[in-house]
Amino acid sequence: MAHYLLSVIGPSDYTGFGTYASEEEMREALAETGAFNDRIRAEGSLVYVGGLDAPDTATVVEGRGAEPLFTDGPYVESKEGLNGLWVIDVPDLDAALRIATEASRVCRGPVEVRPFA
Repeated sequence: MAHYLLSVIGPSDYTGFGTYASEEEMREALAETGAFNDRIRAEGSLVYVGGLDAPDTATVVEGRGAEPLFTDGPYVESKEGLNGLWVIDVPDLDAALRIATEASRVCRGPVEVRPFA
């Protein structure tokens, strides 16, 4: 078995209903995603799942100097960012891609698939 990170890539602007066009779309996506999460958990593939708060809530820690430096950020100029993630444990990349395809459908956004080293 191998672990894969499935990253939900979406708009960095969280105004209104998060990354969704309407409250109804948000509720539908959350319900479908919850059912999807329950299913892959029951199948034994889900290691961890989580959604992230807006990018402006992040803190960057630079600990290589004599004293740690904490700053708001990151200050990357981008219209997209990491909005959520799954860590899954599956036999191979093909299985990860099958799960990512459904993950993309239920969360209504692109999902990047990356194996852990």
